[in-house]
Amino acid sequence: MADPDFIRETLDDLKARGLHRRLVALGSAAGPHVKVGRRSVLQFASNNYLGLANDPRVKQAARAGIDRWGWGAGASRLVSGHTEAHAALEADLAAFKHTEAALVFPTGYMTNLAVVTALAGLGDTVVMDRANHASLYDAVVLAGATLVRYPQCDAEAAARLLDKHRGGEGRRLLVTDTVFSMDGRTAPLPELADLCRRAGAMLALDEAHATGVLGPTGAGLAEELAVTEGITASVGTLSKALGGIGGFVAASRQACDLIVNRARPFIYTTALPAAACEAARAALQIVRTEPERRRRLLDLANRLRTRLQEAGFDLALEDPPVSTSTPIIPIILGDPETALGLAAALLGKGIFCPAIRPPTVPPGASRLRVSLTAEHTEEDLERLVAALATARKEAAPQSQAHSD
Repeated sequence: MADPDFIRETLDDLKARGLHRRLVALGSAAGPHVKVGRRSVLQFASNNYLGLANDPRVKQAARAGIDRWGWGAGASRLVSGHTEAHAALEADLAAFKHTEAALVFPTGYMTNLAVVTALAGLGDTVVMDRANHASLYDAVVLAGATLVRYPQCDAEAAARLLDKHRGGEGRRLLVTDTVFSMDGRTAPLPELADLCRRAGAMLALDEAHATGVLGPTGAGLAEELAVTEGITASVGTLSKALGGIGGFVAASRQACDLIVNRARPFIYTTALPAAACEAARAALQIVRTEPERRRRLLDLANRLRTRLQEAGFDLALEDPPVSTSTPIIPIILGDPETALGLAAALLGKGIFCPAIRPPTVPPGASRLRVSLTAEHTEEDLERLVAALATARKEAAPQSQAHSD
């Protein structure tokens, strides 16, 4: 049967608007240098912030895990997929996050689905930062709760929405990313936690891009800002700074018990492989014992921001203001074609940094999203800045020609 017309028409429309996407197969492990086709290129597109995805100790833990547990878990956690490796990792994560308990999931996306659907449902209201990850939007739909949104990082607007939806029998849940993945901004956690306490609302955090990166022990933005009270659930990921696969939630023992018993994304899916749990435990130990990795990462981020500002690039630092350094640096370019053109020019110079376009970011805010790792060098940063400046200069005559 031929594809329906709407498939072809939708794809044609995406291509015409510069929004069509395609997969790029890398030919090497995650790192500052990767293979694209036959070329080795300098990469600024990975969330492998601490360089642990290819760390020998993490790989050895995964190999030993496979030797003991095999690969697939074979069943959901509540049937026969729960192992001692899962229990040990969850104990480690609870200690890391200073909570009573933790639960691991096959992906961070599923973790967000599980947390929101366990805490909210029909008749409840979820108050969300407009810039939250797509998984949180999908979670509210799956929960059947009412969604209301506030502008990015606007605690005053969040307070007004919580107050507006006060009363009745429904619960209120405020959900926010702590580090926003497309611009590196950080949420105003002290203000949000305080207003949730005063309003009697629950607070759930998505610390995916903060886990391993921020805080004295790498536990995230809540640790960085000393927000220790009023958090109902804190989601993290094993797939970014920890270099593996999977997600987790850290919370009270009762909250985790509720998720086990109520959350369909936990109940009805095959467990994360036990070997992946062993690799995550090794990565977590490195996070704990090698704080110099995140110090170097954030030092590099500060250096690159300064160099890009000196070169005149728009990093969207002012509205809302960027207050905490993170390894995510946006270069705002506006329309998709400009972003695609600059990304292609960089690739031509041996630098891989793909364009980010709607719907991942708002219309008119297409960008390059530069993400750093602790394995990058100062020379890598200078090479990126020089290549960006040259590509911008080369594109200027073409832009002028198009405007004439």
